[in-house]
Amino acid sequence: MAVKLTSRQQATVAVLETFPPRFDMIHRAIEELASLKADESVARRLARTLDEMKIGAQGVGESGLADSLGTMATLARRTGGLQTRVRGLREGYVSLKINFEGALKAANTPPEKTDEEEDPAQPA
Repeated sequence: MAVKLTSRQQATVAVLETFPPRFDMIHRAIEELASLKADESVARRLARTLDEMKIGAQGVGESGLADSLGTMATLARRTGGLQTRVRGLREGYVSLKINFEGALKAANTPPEKTDEEEDPAQPA
C-alpha cells in the first residue's frame, strides 16, 4: 500500500529534497573559513545560500528549520573574530541537520485518519 501524503506534505518534501546537496556546500564553506584560506566572498556565498534555503523553509511552514538557517546566515555575515564565527557556524550546522531530519520525518509521516475518513461505507 502506498503512503498517502497531503498536498502540503508533498510540497514540503519537494522543498526539503533540495537541501541535502546544499548541506555539502555549506559544510565545505564552513571548513574553508576555518582553514583561513577563504576570503569574504566565501562567507557571502554561504550567507546567500542559507538565505535561499531559509526562504524555501518558510514557504512550506518549517519555522524551526528556517530559524536555524537564519541564525547561521547572520553568523556568516558577522564581522569580528573568525574562529568565533566558525565555531557558531559549526554548532548551527549540527542544529540545522537535526531540524532537517525532524522536518523530513514529519513531512513523510502520513496524517492520521479521523473517524469520518476511516470507513465511509459504514453508517454512523
